[in-house]
Amino acid sequence: MISKSQISFIRSLQNKKFREEHGKFIVEGTKMVFELLQSGYIVQSLFLTENYLNQIKSAVKLPKYTEIHIVSETDLQKISQLQTANEVLAVVNIPQSYQDGSLNSDAIKDKWTIMLDNVQDPGNMGTIIRIADWFAIDTIICSTTTVDMYNPKVVQSTMGSLFRVNVVKIDLEDFLHKVKLPVYGALLEGENVYQQNISKAGILLMGNESKGISPELKKYINNPVMIPRFGQAESLNVGIATAILCSEIRRG
Repeated sequence: MISKSQISFIRSLQNKKFREEHGKFIVEGTKMVFELLQSGYIVQSLFLTENYLNQIKSAVKLPKYTEIHIVSETDLQKISQLQTANEVLAVVNIPQSYQDGSLNSDAIKDKWTIMLDNVQDPGNMGTIIRIADWFAIDTIICSTTTVDMYNPKVVQSTMGSLFRVNVVKIDLEDFLHKVKLPVYGALLEGENVYQQNISKAGILLMGNESKGISPELKKYINNPVMIPRFGQAESLNVGIATAILCSEIRRG
């Protein structure tokens, strides 16, 4: 059985305010939780069916500190954020690095890093995390106004990639002022990305879905790039644009 207090607490984590207050978020689904249990994330508790417990206990080692609650599918439905509950729900600690909003610039000096300025759509955020995972870009730096990484819609749309990509939220202008890396910014007035000699490491800066990159950040872009248009579409989705630019980065 799941107590009323447990139901209330888990449901509260759908709200950003309570995620930040408790430093917890929710992961649902057999595939997602399987990948979670193989990551470095700290899992506070698992609410799962006996069937799923039998499936995973021989495949992964359950942490000793994780509380295990065997529940019915009916009970799972009471706490699920999905339309149809899966066989497992995990309550997970938000990493301290995300809560603190800190990043040592030395950690990215020889790598490619994605930087997001005020990206608002949870689906776009989840897609970009998957793109970073696909292209082996292990860090995403977000503005403090970017959608919450641990929003349930973001978490589900990452399909498990969030457990392999480090996401931090910091003041972008302050960080860019200190960092000594090429900054490639996606701008309509930029140079054709297919004609550029792209460096081996740097920052790819992507802007808001409708407003693009903030004026105060544009001055830090020393490599403005654009994806040439051949048809009549007005614009590209930020997730699609990120994928195309990451492909060019890795091709170079």
